[in-house]
Amino acid sequence: MVGLFERASDPKQATDSMHTHSSTFKRFRHAFIVMILSLSGGFAVAQDCAATIESDDALRYDPNNIEIPLTCKTFTVTLKHTGRLPKLAMGHNWVLAKLSDLDGVARTGMLAGADKAYVDPKDHRVLAHTGVVGGGESSSVTFDTAKLVRGERYGFVCTFAGHSPVMRGEIVLK
Repeated sequence: MVGLFERASDPKQATDSMHTHSSTFKRFRHAFIVMILSLSGGFAVAQDCAATIESDDALRYDPNNIEIPLTCKTFTVTLKHTGRLPKLAMGHNWVLAKLSDLDGVARTGMLAGADKAYVDPKDHRVLAHTGVVGGGESSSVTFDTAKLVRGERYGFVCTFAGHSPVMRGEIVLK
């Protein structure tokens, strides 16, 4: 066999050598593509149209940013309270609205009270929301992404009394 940079004196030997190197390159390329796809979570055929947001007793969302693929017709958010305090003392919800509407939605939600999960049912600015959860509980909501307009800025907030100034996040359509 002739090395990659060696010159073959026999034409058949040169052809065999090129075929061997070409075959080796193809195997390497295939292995490289498989490695890249495995690092990226697999094939990107089906978009992930769901997110889990964790909250805790320290008044935070994790993550506090969500990317929604434009290919998703619906999107599901699951809010999981990883803390220990009950919802009466440290309840959290997840409320979606335009970023510019978050403060108003938080005010009307707080006024709606616990019986209405801190969400005013007449507030048209609320695009989606979960129920209120306490330590160890979770709640999910699935919403139609057609409600979201590309280019508009959206956010989410906890409307439980006193939580809205620090429990906020942003949604990006990608």
